[in-house]
Formats: sequence, C-alpha cells, structure tokens
Amino acid sequence: MEVWVLFGTFVFLLLIGTPVAFCLGASSLATVVYLGLPPVVVFQRLNSGVSVFALMAIPFFIFAGELMVRGDIARRLVALAGALVGHMRGGLGQVNITASLMFGGISGSAAADATAIGGLMIPQMKEKGYDVSYGVNVTVVSSIIALMIPPSHNMIIYSISAGGRLSIADLFTAGIIPGIILAISLMVAAWLVAKKRNYPTEIFPGWGALGNLFINAIPGILLIAIIFGGVRSGIFTASESSCIAAVYALGVTTLAYRTMNWRDFLEATKAAVRTTAMVLLVIGCAASFGWLLAFLRIPAELVNFMREVSSNPIVILLLINLVLLILGTFMDMSPLIVITTPIFLPVATAFGIDPIHFGVILVLNLGIGLCTPPVGTVLFVGCAVGRISVWEAIRTIWPFYAAAFATLMLVTYIPFLSLWLPSMFH
Repeated sequence: MEVWVLFGTFVFLLLIGTPVAFCLGASSLATVVYLGLPPVVVFQRLNSGVSVFALMAIPFFIFAGELMVRGDIARRLVALAGALVGHMRGGLGQVNITASLMFGGISGSAAADATAIGGLMIPQMKEKGYDVSYGVNVTVVSSIIALMIPPSHNMIIYSISAGGRLSIADLFTAGIIPGIILAISLMVAAWLVAKKRNYPTEIFPGWGALGNLFINAIPGILLIAIIFGGVRSGIFTASESSCIAAVYALGVTTLAYRTMNWRDFLEATKAAVRTTAMVLLVIGCAASFGWLLAFLRIPAELVNFMREVSSNPIVILLLINLVLLILGTFMDMSPLIVITTPIFLPVATAFGIDPIHFGVILVLNLGIGLCTPPVGTVLFVGCAVGRISVWEAIRTIWPFYAAAFATLMLVTYIPFLSLWLPSMFH
C-alpha cells in the first residue's frame, strides 16, 4: 500500500499540472505520514540531497553557458561551422548540427543550444528556401548533443544520483564518442532529407577564410579544452572547473570579444539563478523520493521482477530503454535522472552493465525525451524560435528521431563506444 500512496500521489499531482518538484515533495510527505514516520524526515532528506559539494558545479556551468549565449560566441561558431560543412548537401542543416556539436561543448545545455543556434540558423534557413519545420527539426534534435559532451551538468546529476561514487571525469569522457556519433547520424539524416527536397548548398569560402574564422573562434573553443583537460588531468575537480569556466567565459565576452554589456550580464545572472533554483529544488525533492524508494525496497523488487522476465542483458536493456523513452515524454530530464537512477542502476549493475556505460545510455535516452511531446522542453523552445506549432514540427521530425534512436541502440549494445575513451586515461 505504501508504494501505491507514493506513486499514486505523484501521478495524480502530475496529471493536474502540479510542478514536478512539488509532486515529488508532496508524494514523499504523504507516504512518510502514511508510514507513521516523522514528517521532518522529508525535509532532512531534501536538505541532504542539495548539501552535496559536487552540486556546486551546476550553477557555475549554467552561468558560464548563459554568458556564452549572450556573448556572441554562438555566432562565431556558426560562421566556423558554415565554412567547414556548408558546402555539403543541405548546407545550413549541416551547419546547424556542427555548430550544436561545438556550442554544446561550451554551454552543456540543450535548451541553451536550441535557443542560441536556432535563433541564428532558423531565420537564415527560411531565407534560403528551407522549410521552417526542417530548420526546427534539425535544431531541436541536434541540441541534445550538448547533453553528451563536457560540460554536461546532467552527467553530474547522474553521478550524484548514483551515490556520488562515479567519477565525473569518466562520465564526461564517456559521452564524447556517443555525442560525435549522434552528430554524424543526424548529419546523415539531414543529408537524406535535403537531397529528397533538393535543398541548396553553400559555397566553400576557401582555406584562408576558414583559417580566419577558426582563429576568431579560438577563445570560445578553448573553454572546452580548459574544462575537459583540467578535469580529466586531475588539475582541478568538476566543481573547480565550473568556477574557472564562468570566470573565463566572462573574460572572453568582456575582454576578448567585447560583446558583453552590463544589461546582458544581469540577464545572464538572472537566468542562471532561475535555472539553478529550479534544478536544485527538483534534486532536493527527488532525494526524498529516492530515499523512500530505497526504504520500500522497490529497486530490489524490480531486480527480482526483471530476473523473472529474462536473464538476458540484451532484453533487460531494451526494456529499460523503452520505459525511459515513455517516461521521457511526460517528465523533464533532471527529475527523471534523479528518480530513475536509484531504480534502474541497481538493475543494470545486477546484469553486469557498467555504471558509466549505463549513465551514457540514460542521458541520451532522456535527451530524446526532451524532443518529444507532450512535455518536450527543447521541442517547445525550437518551435517558439521557429514560430511554428508543435504539430507542424513533429509531422516531419521522424528521420531525426530515427537517427537519434539508432544512435541510442548503438550506444546501448556496444559498450566499447562509451568505455574505450575513459579506459585510455586509467
């Protein structure tokens, strides 16, 4: 009965439109009261959930991303991407994906990527004769590349949700190759759609112009090297690297590019505070929810149930992926990571799946959920930027969904793609 109270209250509140953080907190409180435990337990667990030093990395990475979004970094990366791949079929679509790959390594946020890159690329694509829905589709799905490569704060949330025992440096490293494979898969899908619709290509500007654009973009690109190189080499921790990233982003936008004014700085600060507050509230409330899951032995029961269904890891991974894809259509990514990690990670490890590998699967899977209705945050952002309805976008987005799903299957069943690069640093 306790399980019914926990999940029943949560689902009911979610269906009537209650914010996810309050759904988690209220359902935890209702279950604790039903069990006869002191209600203060919920608030103690909430406090312990956010009193984790590694969480310090999240607000600073978010702040660094906001500074980069408002500091003209995206425009310079789009120009560089245009010179690199604009001459391919469906040129601006390829530019969009390549720019997302580069900008994702700076912002670490799918929503920031969709806003910055989409705001620049979708109007240009419309002017060149591309369907607006194509521009939105490319922007939305390619933005989840940012979730896979450093400095993805979702990898940090996963590490903390797993008990803080997983190396953030290993998780950062593990997502790089899958992120690149996702970008290549989307470029193939963009090429096929562009060829079918006979979209134009751009003119290659020449090696000299390419070199100048690369030099112009170096200050922004260096941020990727600072974050990843510093954390991976052990020079500083993920939390320290986030602070360095914020200071560096401020220095680049104010001193190197001179594109950051006082108004932009205030807007970036307010946006970072607002996003951080939402993320940390969700993490805190989900910590109470997760504690109750463990207290009620739900993960252990799920492991036993899965063993009865099948003893084949291939089947178990397929079932977990399907459940996560369904959940991703109804909930945002951060709370789902905190909720599902304590449930599915024990199942995965019980069947011999590496926790680092599972983290990459989880983040990519839930990233796809950001692009699917009815609660696809990034899908809504892309449609708002392109000024089209969600229905117009999803009618033609299927080739890109297929590319993302194919990448998910590759990453799921070929652990080497996630684990090879981290193994090179051990």
